[in-house]
Amino acid sequence: MARVLTPIDACAVLTELVKEATGQKAVANVDVSNFASVGERVLATGTENVLNSLSLVLGRTFMAVRPYEAKFRLINSIDSGAYTNRLRKISFYSRDPQNASSVNTNLYTNLADGYDNGTNGGSSTGSMWVQNPAVPLELNFGGSSAWTDRSTVYRDALKIAFRGPDEFAAFLNGVMTEKGNDIESQKEAFNRLAFLNFVAGIYDLDVANPNGRAVNFTSEFNTYYGTSYTTAQLLTTYRKDLLEFAIARIKTDSDNLTNRTARFHYSPAKTVGQTSYTLLRHTPKAKQKLMLYKPFVTMAEATIMPEIFNPQYLSVDNYEAVTYWQADAGDVLKNAEINVTPAVPDVANSGNTQIAGTAVNLKYFVGALFDEDALLIDYQLDDALSSPVEAAKKYYNLIWHFQKNAIADYTENAIIYYLAD
Repeated sequence: MARVLTPIDACAVLTELVKEATGQKAVANVDVSNFASVGERVLATGTENVLNSLSLVLGRTFMAVRPYEAKFRLINSIDSGAYTNRLRKISFYSRDPQNASSVNTNLYTNLADGYDNGTNGGSSTGSMWVQNPAVPLELNFGGSSAWTDRSTVYRDALKIAFRGPDEFAAFLNGVMTEKGNDIESQKEAFNRLAFLNFVAGIYDLDVANPNGRAVNFTSEFNTYYGTSYTTAQLLTTYRKDLLEFAIARIKTDSDNLTNRTARFHYSPAKTVGQTSYTLLRHTPKAKQKLMLYKPFVTMAEATIMPEIFNPQYLSVDNYEAVTYWQADAGDVLKNAEINVTPAVPDVANSGNTQIAGTAVNLKYFVGALFDEDALLIDYQLDDALSSPVEAAKKYYNLIWHFQKNAIADYTENAIIYYLAD
């Protein structure tokens, strides 16, 4: 089913991702949010009667809140504005060279007495007027995901809970800071959703049509060294050997991405007349992005990792370490798991529409190396408004509106890495 242009309410999926990302739910959608209380939420002296959660003031108040900054900032952002929710991207297929026309060759006689500038019965190449137009590929990234958030501000009803205007102002500042943290978590969840969809889609496409985009370090290591180690053995007993092999492979792949090639991306089928065309891509070092699972590389940071950030490889600015991919389960192995059903192009239909791919469950996902244009967040609307004060009850609402689109362009270069037996 094609991506509809009507905005999709993203509240449910963002809520789910925020819960997984903050450890409230496991990656397999098992509800583990009902944790035991580690501190009493309400003092026994009573509460004010609006929020019913603030104690009546007894002494100095400390606001337990601090700003949070969203992860997955490595993903590039664009802004198509509020007047459109469709992005058109035009690429061009590679065209083959033509037969020599200014000399006589073993195939064609172009220069001969009595010959004109035509094909001369098929003996010569075509004239200078033979057309060879560009062969474009147009992709439309449409639709949007929308959600709203709000926070209510009471002008006077909560003042009884504080000793003075400074303390009340500190409370309001804490409320806004924590709501800002909520919004940052929502933005992070959206970026995380975009990334997970992207890497799962690459795996899905590469399984159906292998093109070097999905690299299983376990099988690659065993093939290279002629061993038969399990993933568990590589992550423990032979971890150093695995890390050296993995980093070397990423460095090699980084070099290979700079080549103009048909590998590492999806090329929609294109035939004009009797000629089939292929989409070629290359990704300079400065355009490459690398995201890796941090626990996988922590032990190698002091020795192996600096080598990959030499100027001839990648810039540190193009790298982000991630402590968990989908759910913060409190376990190094579980945090490495992804379980996603991605949106992918309908390859059987030349990518004319997008469809739901096959569910991808990778128990140990290592990371991804990709072109900065392969994964984008389209910011269409990011707005905040304040309602008038409700005169009878003396409160007002601050309301935030968000509208975005996660763009995964599988025609751009990308390679993902994982471990599996």
